[in-house]
Amino acid sequence: MQNEITDFFNEISSFYDSNLPFVVYRKPNEASIKAYAQKNKELNHLHSFKEMGFVFAPFNTNDSKIIFPSYKCNMLTIEISEKYPLEIKGNKSSFNVNSSEKTKEDYIELVQRGIDFIKNKNAKKVVLSRKEILECDNIDVINTFKDILNNYKNAFVYLWFHPSVGLWMGATPERLINVYQSKFKTMALAGTQLYKNSTDVIWNGKERKEQQFVTDFILENIRDTVDNIKVSNAYTIKAGNLLHIRTDISGVLKAADMLESLIGSLHPTPAVLGLPKISATKFILENEGYDRAYYAGYLGELNIESSTNLFVNLRCMQLNKNTASIYIGGGITKDSNSNKEWEETVSKAEVMKKVL
Repeated sequence: MQNEITDFFNEISSFYDSNLPFVVYRKPNEASIKAYAQKNKELNHLHSFKEMGFVFAPFNTNDSKIIFPSYKCNMLTIEISEKYPLEIKGNKSSFNVNSSEKTKEDYIELVQRGIDFIKNKNAKKVVLSRKEILECDNIDVINTFKDILNNYKNAFVYLWFHPSVGLWMGATPERLINVYQSKFKTMALAGTQLYKNSTDVIWNGKERKEQQFVTDFILENIRDTVDNIKVSNAYTIKAGNLLHIRTDISGVLKAADMLESLIGSLHPTPAVLGLPKISATKFILENEGYDRAYYAGYLGELNIESSTNLFVNLRCMQLNKNTASIYIGGGITKDSNSNKEWEETVSKAEVMKKVL
């Protein structure tokens, strides 16, 4: 079995060395690692949500979504377990912060502008992010991916590459949607605090309110496409070194052709944008000062084996030669503290820094 695992990752390395598009991923709490390797270097844009393959969508809904169509790909799969752990080289790359789209002072000032914007009743919530660029030496892409797999078993872990776009990898805790034979599941995830050996924690009013915004938004926006809606009580989950508040939401699609409408109504969620959508979007575009690209977009399986599994692209980074761009952000409400929001982004950045 160990030889099969080695062969699997050697094949992934050969795709990368050959500059061919591919994605390799593992869904949360599963043992199966899957890969789609495209047979040519064509850049395929998604034209219909009836297509089948692996989709990679940017934050900006007006930008093109990329798909690795199933019929144009070779598929690989391997099972891993505690009995056959992934072999990871001991030597990691060292890194230095090369630059940041927002310094500490800049980000704190941005957050304060966001708080003032909300207090003036222009919005209920705004999600503000920054990009941190690390100068790294000797990044071993496959080794880094294995390390992410080992460290974040309850996340959607992926490595995605296209020569025309670049290389992204991450470990996101947030599902956008799961649809299997018209049965629908999603989650409302928000609020953040450091994990300190227990998930039995107290959440303050700011975090609870932020999470409730996300829950209410989802329920409001799925009414036209989903029946028999069920909502769980909010509970605490662990994602790497962080804790979040989560509510599970499920139901049944009213019609088989409503997938595109459902996704369009949910993305981007208040967990990555804010509320209301129009005013939050306007504030982000006018104040963040950089292109989020695929950060806070979504990715995953589209119509594969009668199932669609899409995840919000959080806790992610973009690799380019010897630099790693880490994307992090946080939800701002009228009760936010700008210094604490900065510290939250520092904690979130550790998810990717830990594996470099």
